[in-house]
Amino acid sequence: MSSNVPIKRRLSKQIHVGSVAVGGDAPISVQSMTNTRTTDVAATVSQIQRIEKAGADIVRVSVPTMEAAEAFREIKRQISIPLVADIHFDYRIALKVAEYGADCLRINPGNIGHEGRIRSVVDSARDHNIPIRIGVNGGSLEKDIQEKYGEPTAKALVESALRHVEILDRLNFDQFKVSVKASDVFLAVDAYRLLAKQIEQPLHLGITEAGGQRAGAVKSAIGLGMLLSEGIGDTLRVSLAADPVEEVKVGFDILKSLRIRNRGINFIACPSCSRQEFDVIKTVNELEQRLEDVATPMDVSIIGCVVNGPGEALLSDMGITGSARKSGFYVDGVRQKERFDNDKLVDALEAKIRSRIAQIDVKQID
Repeated sequence: MSSNVPIKRRLSKQIHVGSVAVGGDAPISVQSMTNTRTTDVAATVSQIQRIEKAGADIVRVSVPTMEAAEAFREIKRQISIPLVADIHFDYRIALKVAEYGADCLRINPGNIGHEGRIRSVVDSARDHNIPIRIGVNGGSLEKDIQEKYGEPTAKALVESALRHVEILDRLNFDQFKVSVKASDVFLAVDAYRLLAKQIEQPLHLGITEAGGQRAGAVKSAIGLGMLLSEGIGDTLRVSLAADPVEEVKVGFDILKSLRIRNRGINFIACPSCSRQEFDVIKTVNELEQRLEDVATPMDVSIIGCVVNGPGEALLSDMGITGSARKSGFYVDGVRQKERFDNDKLVDALEAKIRSRIAQIDVKQID
């Protein structure tokens, strides 16, 4: 029932990664990256399918060798989601995966050799109508930039990015997006703010090497949240030392929290206290697991007592307010005559949610 809070987006040029528009007025896309060995085609395809099922719009695959390029070709045949090829240094790999159907090349032009090699990659991208992603990382800046600034700074990251941008500009190629990632939240945020003022291309957001699932999610939420709330960012990846599916979930949770893009159930749940009339934590955890497959946006409040329960239920599509033995049930802010046994809440609420989603989906088809 909650309405979107309008955030004025930075105006950027729109490009396309396969069927997914990035930049302009397109929705902010969520990406992830495989962590299987690319040469293990079956494992990589399986992981890509899991990432796609979680809602990702784009997936990136590392292609470090020619053997991996051949595997990339077979992977591309077996999946439908847009696939970005991540390449470093060897321009021949970039040429090969472009031929094999890559939807985007993640490659820094200045790192692949002399002008002739760069031109061949750019010409190939142009011929195959695929964009390039310039990816600058605070941990791998060029030696002369490191010497100039002494340490990674926002200006250093942006100078590196603009160095690569200048090459593409010189070759009259404007189908690219840029990232300036760092593991330090404030360094990354400052770099993106500076870069956003200097180019019109889409920006790929990320806090690189953010850490494990919990700490990485927090760092990413803070950094990406700051930028997105300022209208900066056209696509994002949450980098976690965890299952890539978790990156997708956190990415959508960030967008959902900012009311930028909604996917799936938004659970509004109390942290629980001695007033709770049912086990709130267990109920929410079970429902989240059972309803992971749901893509339709919906706000569901699960509050363990009558102190905040009715108020939250008034603002939700569905709500539960804890009461002794049987809890109150709300739909669109209206209390229903029907009440649910506290020991059967999960089954009852899942059934109601799925029934409501089925009705919404039918209306959308009509």
